[in-house]
Amino acid sequence: MPIGTIRELGCARKTVLLRLDLNSPIDPSSHLILDDKRFREHLPTIRALSDAATVIITHQSRPGKKDFTTLEAHAGKLEQLLGSPVTYVDGIFSKHARDVVERAKPGDVVMLENVRFNAEENLTLKAEEAKKTHIVKKLSAMADLFVNDAFGTAHRSQPTVVGLPLVLRSAAGLLMEKEVSQLSRVFCGAPRPVRVVLGGTKVDDSIDVAGHMLENGIADQIIVIGVVANVFLLADGIDIGKPSTALISQLKYEPEIAKAKAILDKYRDRVIMPEYVAVRQNGKRAEYAVTKIPADAPVLDLGMEAIGSLVQEIKSAGTIVFNGPAGVFEEPDFATGTYELVRAASTVEFSVVGGGHTAVVIEKLGLSSDFTHISTGGGACIEFLTGKKLPAVEALEQSKILFG
Repeated sequence: MPIGTIRELGCARKTVLLRLDLNSPIDPSSHLILDDKRFREHLPTIRALSDAATVIITHQSRPGKKDFTTLEAHAGKLEQLLGSPVTYVDGIFSKHARDVVERAKPGDVVMLENVRFNAEENLTLKAEEAKKTHIVKKLSAMADLFVNDAFGTAHRSQPTVVGLPLVLRSAAGLLMEKEVSQLSRVFCGAPRPVRVVLGGTKVDDSIDVAGHMLENGIADQIIVIGVVANVFLLADGIDIGKPSTALISQLKYEPEIAKAKAILDKYRDRVIMPEYVAVRQNGKRAEYAVTKIPADAPVLDLGMEAIGSLVQEIKSAGTIVFNGPAGVFEEPDFATGTYELVRAASTVEFSVVGGGHTAVVIEKLGLSSDFTHISTGGGACIEFLTGKKLPAVEALEQSKILFG
C-alpha cells in the first residue's frame, strides 16, 4: 500500500500517538454516550498496539455545539469495551499530560483531552502549515510514532490529521487500512457489473460521485433513489409535485438539476431512475407512476413496481456501492424501498456501504455480516468515491516517503 501499516511500523516498546474518531451521539445533559459503534471499530487497532504505550488523541463534536465536551466519559466507555484500564488526562499537552505520557509503559493506554479544545485543531490547513502549529510540535515531542485510524476525519485537513505524519514516522491503523483498501477496490478489480445506488438528501455529493464514476468507467450503472432521484426526475422534465420540488429548493439544490441533466444527456443509458413512487395522500401511502405524481403530495418512497425492478438490477450486479436511503425509512409506511434494496444488496458478491443512514438500516435488519464493507466515515467515504485524494491519506503517503 502507498500508506504505511502498523505491521511495518515496529511499535514494540515505543510511545505511539494514536488518532481515533470517537465522535459519538451524546446526551447533552448527562454526557452519556448513546452509541459505541465507533469505539468498537477501533478496538482491533488498540489491541494491535498492546506492546506499545498508546496515547489516544481524538475529538468530540466542535466548538459551539451542545455535545462539545470533555472525553472523560469516552475514556470510561473505551475502558469498559477494551476490558483493561484507560487513563484519562484532562489536558492535551499540559505538564500533567506530558508527565503521564512519559511514565506510560508498554501496554498502557492513555486518552488525552478533546483535541478540538485547542483552537489550532479547528483550523483547515495544508500539511506543510499544519506541521508548524503549536499543537503538532507539542504532541509530536511526546511520542516516537504516529498512527492514524480516524477514517471518519480523513477528509478534514486539520493539524493532528495532516501535520503529525510530516513530523513523525506514521502509519494507518487497521480500520484506516481496511477502509482505504476496500474502497480502492471499487476503482480497480471489483467484480462486474458495478452498480452504484445513490440516495438520501446529499444530492451534491451524490452527483459528484455519479459524474466521476460514469466518466471514468468505474460504474456500469448508477441507480438513483430518494431526493437524488427526484433531482434527476426534475432534470428529465418530470413534475414531481410541489412539496418535493420545494424541498429541493429548501436544501438549495436547484443548481444540481442542471448537473443531473448534463449527466443524463451524456450517460442516459447508464442511469436508472425509478418509474413508480410512493407519496403521502390523505395521510396514507399511495403509489403513482412518476409521470402522474399528484401536485400536492410529497414523494416519500419508491413504488412497489420500482422496488421490484431495482431489486433485480441490484441482485444481478457483481459489485454494489450503496449510499443513502430510498425515502423516509423512519416511517414504517415509507420504509419498504430502503429495506428491500438493502436486503438485495446484502446478497451481492462485493458490497460497499457509505455509512450514515444506510448503515443504521443494515444494523437494524441484522445484515451487517452480509456486506463486504460498511464504511465508518460517511463524508470521507463519499469524498473518496468522487476520486478526490483525502488529506489524511495523502499525509500518510507523504510520511511513508519521508520516513521510509
